[in-house]
Amino acid sequence: MSIECPTRRKVLLSLGGLAAYSVAPVKAQASQGVLGMRELGFYNIHTREHDQGNYWIDGLYQEDTLQSFSHLLRDHRQNLSVPMDNRLYDLLYRLNRTLNVSEEFHVISGYRSPKTNQMLAGKSNEVATNSYHMRGMAIDIAIPDVKLLHLREAAISLKLGGVGYYPKSGFVHVDTGPVRIW
Repeated sequence: MSIECPTRRKVLLSLGGLAAYSVAPVKAQASQGVLGMRELGFYNIHTREHDQGNYWIDGLYQEDTLQSFSHLLRDHRQNLSVPMDNRLYDLLYRLNRTLNVSEEFHVISGYRSPKTNQMLAGKSNEVATNSYHMRGMAIDIAIPDVKLLHLREAAISLKLGGVGYYPKSGFVHVDTGPVRIW
């Protein structure tokens, strides 16, 4: 017994002739998930610099804004910056939406050079020697009108990375590493 697969032409003819061949073009629309803008604002408590902008528009990261953000999040002790992980910006955007706020994040620490991280780790056992800050994947933040505990709980609820709680120092750490809490 042999099975014959119909050709495309036979299938089209069985569907009502060649008219099935000419289908009117349909305008493709972008998914709702990629339309829109994502805005963030930052205030660096050490340099007193502010920056705000749309870092993502209609599915595309905005390089100029990302570079500007990376400069603000630089290691202010060494005056060095690296491109920060885009997932970190997405995490912060989701955090703002979860908290239903649009205030700027007060930045305690963004990128840290290995030299700065080593110096800080020598002063405190709360600084990881292999910190995600050195990879541009972590940020220590506060939002003035949001209780630190609420900021922590919102960050934990996202399950997008690590969340550290430092109430005595007045900040919450978030990173894009594995999900963990301390």
